[in-house]
Amino acid sequence: MNRAALFDVDGTLTDTNHLHVTCWWEAFRQAGHAVAMHDIHRVVGLPGEDLPGHLLGEGRDTSGDERLTAAHDTLYATWFDRLPGLDQAAELLRELDRRGWRVVLVTSAGDAELTALRGAIGADDAIHATASADDVSEGKPAPDPVVHALALAGAAASDVVFVGDTVWDMTAAGRAGVVGVVGVGLLSGGIPRRDLEQAGARAVYRHPVDLLDGLDDSPFADLSGEVGT
Repeated sequence: MNRAALFDVDGTLTDTNHLHVTCWWEAFRQAGHAVAMHDIHRVVGLPGEDLPGHLLGEGRDTSGDERLTAAHDTLYATWFDRLPGLDQAAELLRELDRRGWRVVLVTSAGDAELTALRGAIGADDAIHATASADDVSEGKPAPDPVVHALALAGAAASDVVFVGDTVWDMTAAGRAGVVGVVGVGLLSGGIPRRDLEQAGARAVYRHPVDLLDGLDDSPFADLSGEVGT
């Protein structure tokens, strides 16, 4: 079986979480909802169709949810040509590819947004496959995206590390339907270390560059027998 390195994108490889917060805040404002940016930040990483329910409550008129999501998507798309990749994110993916890991992106973004995000990362040569919101019926924290990514990589869960920046990423890894997926958290998305650890992260790093610098002592090395090399 292959070894797979699964990566969330927003907040993990690209510095885009706060852009999402701003765009969602404006979408809610336009629809007449006063939602605090702090509360929005805590749910970034959920699929767009699920996020309004977490913030506005489930027992409400949901007829405006599609307009909310469309407003966010339109606002966010104005940044497509300026999305910033996180420092050393591309080098991290290339180093894992060089070490024999199949790199798969696992994101709640749709295909059009994912194309812009891949451009921001700038490491298409190291990316084996992508699992986007358009590929599954239910996004993170459901296990569907992770299970789909396992199939794309041809990997067993015991040979997988999933790197993400939100509790939804860690929860999805833990719910993948098979025992063994290792969750690694990054603080680059703004979620506290304690939250990531409580959601199941085995190790937490500040930034992609810190994970790159510490690969030889990371869960990646634990699975590949490269500790200390």
